[in-house]
Amino acid sequence: MRYLTAENIEKIAIGASLLGAGGGGDPYVGKMMALSAVSQYGPIKLLAVDEIDDDAVYMPAASMGAPLVMTEKFPKGDEFTRAFKRLGQYMGTTIAGTFPMEAGGVNSMVPMVVAAQAGLPLVDCDGMGRAFPELQMTTFHLGGVAATPMVVTDEKGNLSVIETISAKWAERLARDQVVEMGASASVSLYPATGRQMKTNGISGIVTKCEQIGEILSQPQKGRDWQLHNLKKLTGAYHLFDGKITDIERTTRDGFNFGKMIIDGLGEFEKQSMTIDFQNENLVATKNGKIIVSVPDLICLADMDSLLPSTSEGIKYGKRVTVLGLPADDKWRTTKGLETVGPRYFGYDFDYVPLENTLAEV
Repeated sequence: MRYLTAENIEKIAIGASLLGAGGGGDPYVGKMMALSAVSQYGPIKLLAVDEIDDDAVYMPAASMGAPLVMTEKFPKGDEFTRAFKRLGQYMGTTIAGTFPMEAGGVNSMVPMVVAAQAGLPLVDCDGMGRAFPELQMTTFHLGGVAATPMVVTDEKGNLSVIETISAKWAERLARDQVVEMGASASVSLYPATGRQMKTNGISGIVTKCEQIGEILSQPQKGRDWQLHNLKKLTGAYHLFDGKITDIERTTRDGFNFGKMIIDGLGEFEKQSMTIDFQNENLVATKNGKIIVSVPDLICLADMDSLLPSTSEGIKYGKRVTVLGLPADDKWRTTKGLETVGPRYFGYDFDYVPLENTLAEV
């Protein structure tokens, strides 16, 4: 057990933004909300998974919708705790703590806001090890934990409780509501016991985000030092350096869709990379060959500082470094690939682990 202060939160936000693989919402918005909550209510207690009660109930809180929308439609500030508390009331149970459902941008920060406002501990665990665009795309779903009951609420105070027959139905029904609420809303879902978290969660994610942030917040040690230590910590591969020469994006059905083209620089001169995204980066193609696809992570960072770049913040002319990170082993199972593999997203090819693909290049 330890306590998270403003200094910890700054580093966690950087690391979570990288693990968001381009998605997860604007990290700045989430960070400022978490810093404000800590300033008002004090440090957040962080518990390791092995410190939580097997029979107690824990619930995540998150933002749902198109990340690009949140940069213009800021949360009011009380939505997340409202959703969290209402789900506890509906279930008639005492909530022992909260945790992030995904590592990425705003949704790594939202549970910190709830923890501070409600005086509850945050558990060092999540349900993705990265960010994904749909509600059923969690390791809790893979383990048979129900996504519902769940709460959806907006900044106006509209609120609904949903119970569904499957996590996919939860995604469909909640997504319709979120679109009507302006393409961005707050949710609380996947209530889980401590035992279920130990079995199905990805442990240590908050600490890992902080460790990544520690590396990336030391530009004075040089890019080579940062890349070396990032590779050592995460198993990352340095895939590409280049300048974005074309980007197209659209928002529909509560998602950001798009594609970017990156022309190589330095050792990658005269080469090209294309990245498709749906909130998160899905597929990276280098010189016409697919080299990384979901569920592995495709992460963009500023080419000089290595600070993470999200899909909504990418602009023409930006110089970026592209990193590939192996997904958690839970995602490389048959059910994991059925849930988040390239075929689920409409691509006509099978998943190949990035380390195998790169070995062939």
